[in-house]
Amino acid sequence: MSILIFVFIIGYILITLEHPIHFNKTATALITGVVCWILYILSVHDTEPVLEQLAHHLAEIAQILFFLLGAMTIVELIDIHGGFTIITDRIATRNPRTLLWLISGLTFILSALLDNLASAIVMVSVTRNLVRDTEQRRLMAGMIIISANAGGAWSPIGDVTTTMLWIGGQVTTANIISQLVLPSLVCLLVPLLWLTFSIKTPAEAIGSNSPGVSRPYVTPVQRRDRGIMFGTGLMAIILVPVIKSLTHLPPYMAMMLSLGIVWGVSEIIHADKDEEDRKRYTAAYALSKVDVPSILFFFGILLAVGALESTGILKNLALSLSEAISNLDSIVLIIGIASAIVDNVPIVAAAMGMYDLGTHPPDDKLWEFLAYCAGTGGSLLVIGSAAGVAVMGMERIEFGWYLRRVSGLALMGYVAGAATYLAIYALTH
Repeated sequence: MSILIFVFIIGYILITLEHPIHFNKTATALITGVVCWILYILSVHDTEPVLEQLAHHLAEIAQILFFLLGAMTIVELIDIHGGFTIITDRIATRNPRTLLWLISGLTFILSALLDNLASAIVMVSVTRNLVRDTEQRRLMAGMIIISANAGGAWSPIGDVTTTMLWIGGQVTTANIISQLVLPSLVCLLVPLLWLTFSIKTPAEAIGSNSPGVSRPYVTPVQRRDRGIMFGTGLMAIILVPVIKSLTHLPPYMAMMLSLGIVWGVSEIIHADKDEEDRKRYTAAYALSKVDVPSILFFFGILLAVGALESTGILKNLALSLSEAISNLDSIVLIIGIASAIVDNVPIVAAAMGMYDLGTHPPDDKLWEFLAYCAGTGGSLLVIGSAAGVAVMGMERIEFGWYLRRVSGLALMGYVAGAATYLAIYALTH
């Protein structure tokens, strides 16, 4: 199985070098995932058990992918109706410190309700209209990355890694919220307070302070549609963990129901328009804007990790780590830091394969701490999270600039939040 490990590591390296080598990480992930299974099945005489393992992993992976597809489509439907302007148009301040707190706080909340990638994109779009100074806007973009990842970590629908743990049964809704909301808030507040007292940008760097109804101007009917879609979409997403708790159905089932509701509402409010006018407000149009390459990336990575799990490689790795580093908290902290260098999705997927629910039952300390560390550790580098990569492209943030100006702030927040979680756990257990 050494060749399988070699292929996986090479795939990992190529994924991290996506931009320098100009080879899309989704293509690398798909190739790596399939090749790992080819090598596995060629190494055994009886292929039937391997095919059964593949079918088992595919069923688990499909749940995550359908969940993400539904969530992304709902967010896109809200966005194409301009629903997020209900929040953003009401931001009106010329004080850079106040604006920093408003932007960071809204990102933190939106990340928990929607997801960290969508909230980061929305809030960066807001700062473009509010902040003139490039350096000031970049600092706010850095705080948006930290806020988005911190906000997503404590919500089962806020970050892909937390969602994976939630769907896998490692964490439950009420527990993950109650245990991680305070550490995640500390992770945000520490760098936010530091930046508040060190920021020196004059008020003139901030744009107009007049609250807008909707910019650009929209008709009362359009404003009504925005309100309906924003309210429906938000309630539909919040409904997902409620349905799962009441029915014990897999989360993707509730997400599909929510998508059907939002889709239906979008059809109803545009029923009187002709076909051409309705087209850009339909779910079909929203689906065309969904980041499908990211979904396929998760598919490829999870396939590869499934192969490592099926061959017993991850279990052996867990035993080796436990022998080398006896403290499990230290291992999870290292995993969180590593998620800033390589994608946190495969790292969490690997950890889920390394440690089983028999040894570490649902809502065990391992899973809670892993959700926090993997979710917030990606903020340490600009390439360490989906939100970071998106903001990097939107604001053209250089890797070196982020490392100098934001990484230190993110590290302070990461360590402070981790210490908060460990302190709370020690006091309550």
